[in-house]
Amino acid sequence: MKLIGIVGSAAELSYNRKLLTFIKKQYHELFNLEIIEIKDLPLFNQDDDQTNSPAIQQLNRKILMADGVIIATPEHNHTVPAGLKSVLEWLSFKIHPLENKPVMVVGASYYDQGTSRAQLHLRQILDAPGVNALVMPGNEFLLGKAKEAFDQEGRLIDPRTVDFLGSTLASFVKFIKVVSTLAGPKKLPPEDLHATGTIATTIPDVDMSDDHWLEKASEAVGAVSGNTYVKLNRGLLTVDQINYFLDSMPMELTFADNNNQFLYYNLRQEAKEMLAARVPGQVGNPLANCHPEKSYKNVEWVIQQLRSGATDAVRVHVPKQVPEKYIVHNYQAMHDENGEYAGINEYILDFKPIIEWYLQQTGQQLVGNEDAVSSVSVHDEKTDAVTSASTHDETAVDAVSSASVK
Repeated sequence: MKLIGIVGSAAELSYNRKLLTFIKKQYHELFNLEIIEIKDLPLFNQDDDQTNSPAIQQLNRKILMADGVIIATPEHNHTVPAGLKSVLEWLSFKIHPLENKPVMVVGASYYDQGTSRAQLHLRQILDAPGVNALVMPGNEFLLGKAKEAFDQEGRLIDPRTVDFLGSTLASFVKFIKVVSTLAGPKKLPPEDLHATGTIATTIPDVDMSDDHWLEKASEAVGAVSGNTYVKLNRGLLTVDQINYFLDSMPMELTFADNNNQFLYYNLRQEAKEMLAARVPGQVGNPLANCHPEKSYKNVEWVIQQLRSGATDAVRVHVPKQVPEKYIVHNYQAMHDENGEYAGINEYILDFKPIIEWYLQQTGQQLVGNEDAVSSVSVHDEKTDAVTSASTHDETAVDAVSSASVK
């Protein structure tokens, strides 16, 4: 279960941040909590609409993709801080990610009563038209005397407080499950398969659909090649060595960035010999250009699962008219140093030799009525759940980055 924790304070030293950090570490078996800061978000001003700014849109997407939200608020002058109120204004002006989203309110303050007044006001704000969050009733967690509440390692000291916090969080998890059951499957934001947006690494002024995109884009940015050294996070290799390394991998590798632009594949062999055919002119294309339109929904589903954090990997067996192979497409989410989604590492390989080697080494055998590896009939008209390509289809495409070779 993926939750977002919003720090309701912009202060450098925040006990509400400490509280969320403790929750993240202490209750990691209940859920995965990502902590979001508000200190760098612009103040709300409808005359200077920042709704489409990267910061607001990133927060919008994270909330939409989360199963629930925990807001930790301080209390300033008997109410919520101006910064938190400003964020909620952005999230109810033209976008509404908190609508029908399960929300839990917690808070820490210096005083005995905790953040009782601020929490009451925050609940009223979250219930307002335009916000329409589903705030968990009752189960208030009010942490008073916050300065004395934590030890030097940031852990809550009082075991009774820890027990109560744990019980409220367990109730919130149940609340989310009930809401999820009533609401049905979570609707994720659509994917721009045509890559019409831009990210920091997008190369402008070069047509993504150009068959010579690689050469033109390389010239535009002055890309290095040959024996030029590249410093990696744990290595120093030349561009040639990196190519040798990637081309020697016993699998077909591709990379599509978080803007859904197909940027790389390892050129191990010609397209007709590949498990999923690719051609040089496809590099640089938006993913929409790499698939028939009928498969867009399946492509989008895979990317949504990885981008949202619903899973880190999607694996699909793609049956073909090659009974001696068991071809598996693996879609692995990639993340940057800040944990942000950075794109898809797709690797495709024939698993059958690996399984046969394992059985030979261990002396074990497959059991069942049919061989678990090779029982796929070449006459089976079933379609792959991700690619919707028939096993007879000579132009079968993989879900994310390969394309039929016409």
